[in-house]
Amino acid sequence: MNKVYADAKSALDGLLWDGMTIMAGGFGLCGIPEHLILALRDSGVKDLTFISNNCGVDDFGLGLLLQTRQIKKMVSSYVGENAEFERQFLSGELELEFNPQGTLAERCRAGGAGIPAFYTKTGYGTVVAEGKETREFGGEMYVMETALHADLSIVKAWKGDASGNLVYRKTARNFNPAMATAGKVTVAEVEELVEVGALDPDNIHTPGIFVQRLIHGQNFEKRIERRTTRPRT
Repeated sequence: MNKVYADAKSALDGLLWDGMTIMAGGFGLCGIPEHLILALRDSGVKDLTFISNNCGVDDFGLGLLLQTRQIKKMVSSYVGENAEFERQFLSGELELEFNPQGTLAERCRAGGAGIPAFYTKTGYGTVVAEGKETREFGGEMYVMETALHADLSIVKAWKGDASGNLVYRKTARNFNPAMATAGKVTVAEVEELVEVGALDPDNIHTPGIFVQRLIHGQNFEKRIERRTTRPRT
């Protein structure tokens, strides 16, 4: 079955509704599905819950959906680069479920692996553990965290084929593989679309069974959040 769609708009056709939950891969602005985010903005779908490590910056990434008030709730671990996120949260316009970063990653992985919950030391004795089950193992206290799932996962890969097999490049892998497995439907955008069989089976990061649709993205911006340089010697 050919899973390749002509563009981001057509790849999301029939998958969107108000109030849905979406997972979005990426870390900061690295490895984010730029084209799919723009298509979500242009679709006008609203009251969205987003599961994502962060929410982009004010004028790029998921920050674009904050500008248009399409996001109702964020499930995140880091929000420090987005002034509009801060403003909406402090004013009560935006709900936030804060997670330690490793806990967020494992909640996504568990969702894709069919594991409903797990125990972690992280957060015990802090506000993170409030209202959650705790339990002692081997003389140490642990917090129970539940898995995360989404109606839709949108991810970004380096290479992909028409069967949906994906390969990520270096740090752009980040949250993408885990989130690709935890959505009821996964849509990927890739930088390079290759023939089926061109990818080394031993080096495929996300098998095509997890990916229902994909697009060949063009003209990625790949912005850098904070550019730090030093004078040439």
